[in-house]
Amino acid sequence: MAFDGIVVANLVHELREHLLNGRIARIAQPETDELLLTVKTADGQKRLLISANASLPLIYLSDKNKPSPMTAPNFCMLLRKHIANGRIVEISQPKLERIIRFTIEHLDDLGDLCRKVLIVEIMGKHSNIIFCSEEGKIIDSIKHIPAQVSSVREVLPGRDYFIPDTMHKADPLTVSRENFTRLLTEKPLALSKAIYTSFTGISPVTAEEICCLAGMDSSIPAKEYSEDILFHLFHQFEIYFSAVKENRFAPVIYFDGQDPKEFSSLPLTHFSGYTARHYASISEVLRTFYSTRSQLGRLRQKSADIRHIVQTALERSRKKYDLQIRQLKDTENREKYRIYGELINTYGYNVPDGAKTLEALNYYTNEMISIPLDPTKTPQENAQRYFSRYNKQKRTFEALSELSRETKDDITYLESVQTSLDIALTEEDLSQIKEELAAAGYIRQRSGKKKKQARSEPLHYISRDGFHIYVGKNNLQNEELTFHFASGNDWWFHAKKAPGSHVIVKSGGAELPDTTFEEAGRLAAYYSSQRGSEKVEIDYVEKKHVKKPNGGKPGFVVYYTNYSLVIDSDISRIRLADSAQE
Repeated sequence: MAFDGIVVANLVHELREHLLNGRIARIAQPETDELLLTVKTADGQKRLLISANASLPLIYLSDKNKPSPMTAPNFCMLLRKHIANGRIVEISQPKLERIIRFTIEHLDDLGDLCRKVLIVEIMGKHSNIIFCSEEGKIIDSIKHIPAQVSSVREVLPGRDYFIPDTMHKADPLTVSRENFTRLLTEKPLALSKAIYTSFTGISPVTAEEICCLAGMDSSIPAKEYSEDILFHLFHQFEIYFSAVKENRFAPVIYFDGQDPKEFSSLPLTHFSGYTARHYASISEVLRTFYSTRSQLGRLRQKSADIRHIVQTALERSRKKYDLQIRQLKDTENREKYRIYGELINTYGYNVPDGAKTLEALNYYTNEMISIPLDPTKTPQENAQRYFSRYNKQKRTFEALSELSRETKDDITYLESVQTSLDIALTEEDLSQIKEELAAAGYIRQRSGKKKKQARSEPLHYISRDGFHIYVGKNNLQNEELTFHFASGNDWWFHAKKAPGSHVIVKSGGAELPDTTFEEAGRLAAYYSSQRGSEKVEIDYVEKKHVKKPNGGKPGFVVYYTNYSLVIDSDISRIRLADSAQE
């Protein structure tokens, strides 16, 4: 994740807008490595969450409170003593480092006005929250780092605070063309790596983006490029960072389906294969990104057993289907044996004893054919042998045709469940899929009193033209939407010959505009196994033409007339109704 100096610059800009000149009303330490500051501003009360967690360091404006321990930790008590009711007079970022400095004005024990500095370092496992005097002397920190732990810098009360410069990186906001070229060409590294190892605050993702914008191969070392090309790269570098200097940020998250892949404060053009969702603030981006990742992680963990059951059943069904198809192939010659039997009965009266073949006219094709005979048997016995073989293969064909259809339906059904698991957003969705699999016999139903589960609802979107669009997240919801919720003149959408959601557009008797057809098509493409494809074929038809086959599994339908459209699966511009988010 690109929690780099650019994101920190975006945060500093945002925090200045919301917290500058605000007073610290409350200081809490919910976790051993986490602070929650409540700041009173002219616009009301704001909460600032600061985490120095080694695996997930964060800082953003939060809309939620967190419970605190009964006894406040020492670091929290120290901050309350010094800066409770203090005023935030300055928020800054040194160079483009992943560091935020809060300068806080407060009254000391004698009632004199003085300043302290709270420094937040977002540096992976080295993240820390350090409290200093205005002169740069460390008063205390949320994590103590003695010399035994770090030979580079001690973080202990009484020590001088400084930013360790182990990589000797340059400031991208002030670097000259000459230094830029020198720093890149003197490193025998791929261009993108040379960029992020030479300048502060640049992540590998940002370095790749700069190369992409300049139209240069990021894997080639800088020294292999001409001076003119490197000047072009520097020019692009300056343009890119001018947005940072001028605070022209555009917070965005890039999604692969429901999975958030990356976030950024500036657009990432080389992430064109993902769905971009733009947000009003970087705090909202960070809250959404990490909460979604956390939620998806929990869901994946909880769905692992179900996925295993479905995958095992699917593999078994596919093997069974392959075997059935091979056995069906063996019955392809059954009609030949029937014809052989008929022709022997017709022409066998003049076959001499001990003959090994019969040359006869096939009156079905008007061609001469040679029929093998068993010389130890009479013509009638040979004919009976062929009829027996025909009847056996005919019975096999009929039985296997039915069995292979059932097995194919099982495969299609299990693939649809896999798609439902990919679409699932909540634990309620998983419970409904479990319920469906139990009803289908794939999961053993637990006896005893059933717990009342919270109901999972279909997704609800509103088209640009104001039409309500509903998307089923699993087969039970698909069934409910299509056959109980939708009216006859509503429109039904589904990805052609692919597992996916039923999408219903409530027409209300009105004629749908083209934009609504396109948006519903995009939703059907997105909530299917074809998600991410540039072109997905979608079938759509009025709901009254959609039927459920007798004995069909949940969500299975048939239709004999339909329209089709080909569309992408980008739903970033389709509005999710508020009711679906509650």
